[in-house]
Amino acid sequence: MRIEYNQFDEETLNKEATLMTIGNGYLGLRAVQEENYRNQDRGFFVRGIFDRAVGTESAELVNLPDITALELRINGEVFSMNSSKISQYQRYLELSTGELVRSLIWQTASGQRVRITNKRIANQKEKSQLAFQLIVEPLDEGTCMISVKTGIDGQVSNGGNQHLIEQDLRVFDERLLVAEYETIESQLKLGLAMRLNKAGVISAKNRKIQTTISETCSKEAPFILEKMVYVFSGLETEASFEAAKTAGQQNVSYGTVFAETKTAWKDFWQNHRVTIASENPFDQQAIDFACYHLQIMTPDAPQFSVGAKGLTGEGYKGHVFWDTEIFILPFFLHNYPEIAESLLKYRYFRLAGAKEKAQQNNYQGALFPWESALTGYEETPKYAAINIRTGKRQVISSAMAEHHIVADIAFAVMDLYETTNDQVFMDQYGKELLKETALFWLSRGEEVAGRIEIHDVIGPDEYTEHINNNAYTNYLAAYNVQAALDHSTGDEELNQQFEEFLAKLYLPVPNEAGLIPQDDSFLTKPSIDLKKYKEQAGSQLILTDYSRQEVIDRQILKQADLVMLMYLQPQLFDFETIKKNLYYYEERTIHDSSLSKAIHAIVAARINEAEWAYEMFQAACRIDLNDQPHTSDEGIHAASLGAIWLATVFGFAGISKGEQLAVTPQLPKAWQQLQFSFYWKNEKIHFDLTQDRLILSKATQAELPIMIDGQEYHLKQKLEWRRN
Repeated sequence: MRIEYNQFDEETLNKEATLMTIGNGYLGLRAVQEENYRNQDRGFFVRGIFDRAVGTESAELVNLPDITALELRINGEVFSMNSSKISQYQRYLELSTGELVRSLIWQTASGQRVRITNKRIANQKEKSQLAFQLIVEPLDEGTCMISVKTGIDGQVSNGGNQHLIEQDLRVFDERLLVAEYETIESQLKLGLAMRLNKAGVISAKNRKIQTTISETCSKEAPFILEKMVYVFSGLETEASFEAAKTAGQQNVSYGTVFAETKTAWKDFWQNHRVTIASENPFDQQAIDFACYHLQIMTPDAPQFSVGAKGLTGEGYKGHVFWDTEIFILPFFLHNYPEIAESLLKYRYFRLAGAKEKAQQNNYQGALFPWESALTGYEETPKYAAINIRTGKRQVISSAMAEHHIVADIAFAVMDLYETTNDQVFMDQYGKELLKETALFWLSRGEEVAGRIEIHDVIGPDEYTEHINNNAYTNYLAAYNVQAALDHSTGDEELNQQFEEFLAKLYLPVPNEAGLIPQDDSFLTKPSIDLKKYKEQAGSQLILTDYSRQEVIDRQILKQADLVMLMYLQPQLFDFETIKKNLYYYEERTIHDSSLSKAIHAIVAARINEAEWAYEMFQAACRIDLNDQPHTSDEGIHAASLGAIWLATVFGFAGISKGEQLAVTPQLPKAWQQLQFSFYWKNEKIHFDLTQDRLILSKATQAELPIMIDGQEYHLKQKLEWRRN
């Protein structure tokens, strides 16, 4: 269970830093090398710490002071990975324990050989804590003089944007460094403490507080430096400095933190690991990697949600998108339902911002921001990067028109309720979310020739902008309003408005060719040969050959749109309609979005195209786990990782949900067995699938109806089904 890079390459440092991030949902620390190298982007993030820099329009997740940098000298010679005298280099993230390890042998200019080992880990229980260990072991006779400089570096910024004001720097008993900062605009306090197991010489200047530790060591007595780092923010305590100082006064060893964390990860993997017996070991690595990152990116407090890059980088400024509800929340819904509830409470507690945005645009109800941060107000930038040829900026239209996020949130509310039957959640939070989002659609629709249409929107496919009657948007809006009606609090006048909306709303149906129009204009646009663009999915190569408007005016799709609808609501369409539309629209999809291939894989599996689905599944797995040096520099593709789990469970295992659970297994030929646990209706069901049989088991005797390959069964403690 490892992600490893056993060859040092400055070209891949930022990708490695992303993929091997350690964290625990509260904090994330990029896996940067301890030494400074060309273009290496250090990154340390705590959920919810956002700030808006002077002269910018969007708040961003603040890159916190660095606590990883370490300058190591042996007999006065500065260690660097650029030395030619390095051997036995290995660096890996052990997913089973959450520990990041680097080990190598370095021969100094004087000929002495030393083994250098660096370890770090994020505590999964005491989530404010990170632990580091450096071991220097001389391999030859004689002594070595070791000098190590490390500390807290406040010079870090977000791509040059400075967010932190240094408030206080203190030293206690020569081994405890404590610093306090405050964000400039949001005025959030941050307390940082670093506890070392050795005393050193302290210096503090230029936004840095550092200690330099000098010591001799030998083959028989290696040099071992341990440091514990604690971080507290003003979102948890008004006394962040004191909280950090108090925590830092503990005498805790690296071994203790490692043991606690190893136990926590063991429990996670025992209960939530997806096990794949495949001809391709990569499949198991990919699903382990996805589940590891889903676990470390997701907070368990309702004031926070998951950004598009988790806590692994500065990409998308740490903002929250529809990705969370549609791609990430289901993993937790069927593993930790309480965390899924927490993610939806994040939206509930930000209804004020959503209502204000609706009012500003002359709508009713709640219009949730396309990009959200701590406050819940719109954070989407108005413009993309400047076009250096024309001097013009591309307008970002998502905040103005990509309104399906409103229905996506309502869909997630209903998904949670139908999975958990949690009436308390529905009464306290869900009903209001459903009502306010439904009110938005009442005002968003417009009556045209006796029917209600929804105009000027952007669907999940962002290569077709400002279109009318996007099928995904219209169908999800209908689902949203129907859910609000079904869970109405008794307002008869409002219920009548809901019923009238549903009766009149235009829902695109298959034409004579069996195709559902993605929108009013898509099927009338010309097609072009997309082969070379599909071969380089994710690169947005199409935008170098065609202008944005030329792309909009052709049958070119960035990602799943109508296919997303068929994934979320398969019950709306018959088998042949889904099959015909998947073939048609996939041919026109470049898959330039990381969200696309896994969703296509699910729908392909549902039409019995398991091998095609498997090809797309593997492509989705390689969005981060590929051999390209820069694809993940700015952070992980969080929603894509959620989608890998979705493809495994809802695609190949064949699970679909409704009034009762249904399973139609579609394992690819490469898979001999698939095992996982799945929470449903207060039951934890263990799935064990092979090519010709399915075994379901659970701990209780309660009878649970379940459809398997179209036939109803009743699961008590164990049920075995074999394919005819």
